[in-house]
Amino acid sequence: MRINTVVFPVAGLGTRFLPATKVIPKEMLPVVDKPLIQYAVEEALAAGAKKLVFVTGRTKAAIADHFDMAYELETELEKRGKQELLELVENILPDGVECVYVRQRQALGLGHAVLCAAPVVDDDFFGIILPDDLIDHPASPALVQLAEHGARIGGSVISVREVAMEQTASYGVVEVDGFEDRSGRLQGIVEKPDPADAPSNLAVVGRYLLSQRIFELLRSTRPDHRGEIQITDAIAELLRVERVDALRFVGRHYDCGSKLGFLQATVALGRRHAEVGAAFDAWLQAETP
Repeated sequence: MRINTVVFPVAGLGTRFLPATKVIPKEMLPVVDKPLIQYAVEEALAAGAKKLVFVTGRTKAAIADHFDMAYELETELEKRGKQELLELVENILPDGVECVYVRQRQALGLGHAVLCAAPVVDDDFFGIILPDDLIDHPASPALVQLAEHGARIGGSVISVREVAMEQTASYGVVEVDGFEDRSGRLQGIVEKPDPADAPSNLAVVGRYLLSQRIFELLRSTRPDHRGEIQITDAIAELLRVERVDALRFVGRHYDCGSKLGFLQATVALGRRHAEVGAAFDAWLQAETP
C-alpha cells in the first residue's frame, strides 16, 4: 500500500523543553544534525508520500521555512564552492512533493488536530506521524512497515510497543485478538488507562495508517473531561465498522517529547553518525567511569 498523504500534527507548544522552545518549535530541535521533523518527513517519503500535511500553530513558521528554498544560503554556499553542503540543503525534499500547512487554532487534542487536515486529505488511506516519537529503523521505516501490513489486510493499522504495566497511564493502550507475526486485530483501545484497568501492556506509538472514515468519526467524537478530542476514541468506533490491526513495529522508539528520550536518541544516533560517530563513541567510552 503506497501512502500518498501523511499528516504531521505539530501545533503543540513543547512546554517540557522550555526555555529552548520559547521561540523555536520543538519539532525543529536537532537530533545530531537534523531536526525531529526532518526524520519524520524522511520516514513519510520512504513510504511513498507525495503530499505532506503539517497541522501547525502560529509559532511554527520555522517548519515551513525549513522545507522551503533558502535562496541567500544556497547562493552563498554555491559562491564558496561548498557543493556538499549545498546538496544537503537543496535535497531536503525531492521534486514532486507538496507541502500543505493547516492551522489548528485551538489546542483541542490530537483528534482535533487530525480533523483539521480533513479538507486536504482525499486518499482512501493516509498516514499520521507524530514527530516526537522518533523510531530508529535501520532496515525499514515504521510507516513503511504499517503500509506493508495495511496492504496485506486491506485496512487500517496502528503501531504499538510493549511498555511496563505501570506506564500504561501515559499512553493509549490496545486490546488485541492474539498476536501472530507481530500483529493482531484490534478489539479495543483506551486512552491512558490506570494500570489496574489496562487491557494489555501494548501502548500506541505515534504512527497510524487510517481510512478516510476516521474523519467522519472524529466529527462526532465528544471531547473528554479536558475538552480534547482524542483520536483513540474515534479509533475505538472505527474498529466497530471495519478492520483495524495493531502492529508491533521493528525498531527502537525514542520519546523525544521528553528530555530523557531526546538525550537517548541523540546519543544512539550520534554514535552511528558517519562523520562523528566513531570519535563520539570513543569519547563516551573514555568518559564513562
